[in-house]
Amino acid sequence: MKVLEKQFEEKMKLTNSDKYKSKIHKLIPGGAHTYSKGDDQFPELSPAAISHGKGAWVWDIDGNKFLDCSMGLTSVTLGHAFEPVINRVKDELDKGVNFQRPSYIEMEMAEKFLSLVPEHDMIKFAKNGSIVTTAAVKLARTFTNRKLVAFPADHPFYSYDDWFIGKTACNIGVPDEIAALSVTFKSGDLDSLKQLFAKYPNQIACVITEPEKNFDRENGIDPQAYIKEAIDIAHKNGALFILDEMITGFKVDIPGAMKKYKLEPDMATWGKSTANGFSFCALTGKRNVMQLGGIDRIGQEKVFLVSTTHGGETHAIAAGLATIDFYLKNNVIEKNSNTGNILRNNCNKIISAMQLDSAINISNSPWMLVFNFKNAKGEADAGLRTLFMQEMIKHGVLFQGAFVPCYTHNNEEIDFFTNAFEQSCEIYKMALHEGYEKYLIGEPAKAVFRKYL
Repeated sequence: MKVLEKQFEEKMKLTNSDKYKSKIHKLIPGGAHTYSKGDDQFPELSPAAISHGKGAWVWDIDGNKFLDCSMGLTSVTLGHAFEPVINRVKDELDKGVNFQRPSYIEMEMAEKFLSLVPEHDMIKFAKNGSIVTTAAVKLARTFTNRKLVAFPADHPFYSYDDWFIGKTACNIGVPDEIAALSVTFKSGDLDSLKQLFAKYPNQIACVITEPEKNFDRENGIDPQAYIKEAIDIAHKNGALFILDEMITGFKVDIPGAMKKYKLEPDMATWGKSTANGFSFCALTGKRNVMQLGGIDRIGQEKVFLVSTTHGGETHAIAAGLATIDFYLKNNVIEKNSNTGNILRNNCNKIISAMQLDSAINISNSPWMLVFNFKNAKGEADAGLRTLFMQEMIKHGVLFQGAFVPCYTHNNEEIDFFTNAFEQSCEIYKMALHEGYEKYLIGEPAKAVFRKYL
């Protein structure tokens, strides 16, 4: 292990990262404000904190430079410090960012965003995805006068609120009575959804799900056909349908899968890429549902939908407007998809050449490549996955198992990733036969949703 650590140190120093790790957990629970950014999600030999980023690259607090892959948990699809967005934000900052009454820019964004979603009539802003998904659930319960919310059991994350967390392994702090108000079905399985409605007749208020997952087509699922029928099943059973576009929005199309697949859900939730990393999320929906959260239905009971001090911050909305404007004037979707396809083809050639086809496979989703790592028995293996992350990081690629193409990922970046991938595969192949323990420094990364630390 000492030899391996020395080899790593020859590539980069992590002195400041080590100091950071020694202090941060005493200041911030979890050491970060998103659990997927935590130390337990990365190899021991990895940067603890980022100093700054530009385009497709980031620098850590030790001055090491890395090619970024996850791009702000998929929220940055143009590039870090992307000037057309940053310049619009700077202009807005000079005017002030938060006022006693709504800013003019809120109407500008409402009109602009809804013009991209002609199926929907109204919009509500917020600062993160959990807020808008929970708002959608509240509206569905109000509209249907039902309590239960249904979603796929294997979905990684919808919200930090009780209605979702209560169904995960991390359900401590959520009363059983609350968790019981959420019911789950098998992802991609329409029969499972039908059986759920049969089990809870006239009780399910809504179904919420992503329109597309990374391995859908490999699993024989046509996203368009699946979602259209799922919407029909929900409506036939008196429930509303909420489309979660947090990941797919501004990646599969502009604004997302609603346009690509010609879908008409009752509501849709948006975030991540809508403002190139800035905190702007939205809930859109049909007027008959969304107006329940308004104040102009005199005499009707008031629905307290979303009310956040920072939901209308002007600089974040400006970032969203600039992002939309750049998308509409440039072929961002096409360029990013091309990047994903080229990189996937490059990696698959390496995998085949090294005879690792049964050990490493990549999703056929150019908007977000997800890599699966398996052991010699064909089982998903956290140790081997962490080892691959370690090796990619050693070669200057901040890799966590996925690659999200952004507009500033160009040929240089594709080649850089490909070279690191090939070198990492060489170590992976040896570890398959000799055990990852011989090559991995520290412990394997852990699952975010786990019962015990």
